[in-house]
Amino acid sequence: MITRKKDLRGGYPLWAKATGSSVRVRRVLKYVTCDIAVVGGGVSGALTALALVDAGFDVVVIDRRMPGCGSTAASTAMIQFELDTPLTELIDKIGRAKAVRAYKRSLQSVKHLKALIEKHDIQAEWADREALYLAGDELGWRGLQHEASLRKTAGLPSRFLDAQTLRRRFGIDRTGAILSKGAAEVNPAQLTAGALKAAQAEGGARIYGECEVTHIDCGDDGVTLSVGAHASITAQKVVLATGYETVPGLPSNLFEITSSWAIATEPIAPSEFWPTKCLIWEAADPYLYMRATADNRILAGGEDSGLNDPERRDAAIATKSAKLLKAIETLLPGRELKIAYAWAGAFATSPTGLPIIQEIDEMPGCLAILGCGGNGITFSMIASEIATKWATGKTDKDADLFERAGKPADGKRKRPY
Repeated sequence: MITRKKDLRGGYPLWAKATGSSVRVRRVLKYVTCDIAVVGGGVSGALTALALVDAGFDVVVIDRRMPGCGSTAASTAMIQFELDTPLTELIDKIGRAKAVRAYKRSLQSVKHLKALIEKHDIQAEWADREALYLAGDELGWRGLQHEASLRKTAGLPSRFLDAQTLRRRFGIDRTGAILSKGAAEVNPAQLTAGALKAAQAEGGARIYGECEVTHIDCGDDGVTLSVGAHASITAQKVVLATGYETVPGLPSNLFEITSSWAIATEPIAPSEFWPTKCLIWEAADPYLYMRATADNRILAGGEDSGLNDPERRDAAIATKSAKLLKAIETLLPGRELKIAYAWAGAFATSPTGLPIIQEIDEMPGCLAILGCGGNGITFSMIASEIATKWATGKTDKDADLFERAGKPADGKRKRPY
């Protein structure tokens, strides 16, 4: 196996049986050729496959599970341009020009994702939102005020709200917040399935589920993926969208696989939501982030830790869920909330909060994608664009931001957020 199989999630995610999340796949593979092979049928693989099909490539997607059944099903799917690492901190790590470019590319990718969904008529419960970033013990109101000023200078759609304005507009008692446009929410299972179905219908992409890639042979004439002892895929190039089942050759000292937890409440009355149903997240540790869903639930996550043992991670679901519910009730008092879904999943962090999207030195013709931080789907969109340029022999203008992106300028690692 090119990656060690991991237990990527536990509990029962909200999206586990989402309507419209299944994809027709092939299970019998013998000897197949294509332009580009995509290993991984999660959201990164799906968006990449569709982008490659749109660019005219013959694409094969292969996954050891069924599509969308790995980490994607555990996503909370908050679509934001804002990174886990504030712009002020990212400037210190990689310099002002690169930090601003990273934020602007992230903003652009949210717009591009929406356009892709509309172009292919993907039904994925997309809803445009604002994002509210609350002051906390990691960044107080003065820090947020400075962050908002830097963002304004960079041309990003963010503005600072003082405590009085925050309380009046949103009924939240904090010392300040940043309100940003350009966010959204989506159903990640439907998005993944919809992208794969569009790749099948419009470009003839062949999708194989429950098929294990056991070996990669990189040669002058292309890349061959062995699938068991008697089957293979031969491609000109390969995109490795294997998520947190990381491929050998990625700089393992530049990312860390940790754990995160999430809950979804029973549906509540529309009047019980906070104004505008904006995305909410905190500059705190431990932190809380939350959003609404299309069927009127509160979906919340956080309580991240460095725990990387699946049994201990899953055993903590009840405790972590209770903490998340209490955090919601503290922030939004006066609501009677009950947990309907609770789950845990693997999560990757990097010192900068940026993903790693790069060719593997030891595997010519192979591009690896590893999303880090809380912007997984936004980063998946960026990765699909970088991969498409790479497949055509060109270089994306921002590719340098994500090559060995985990290493900050001072060489120090940020502790997990």
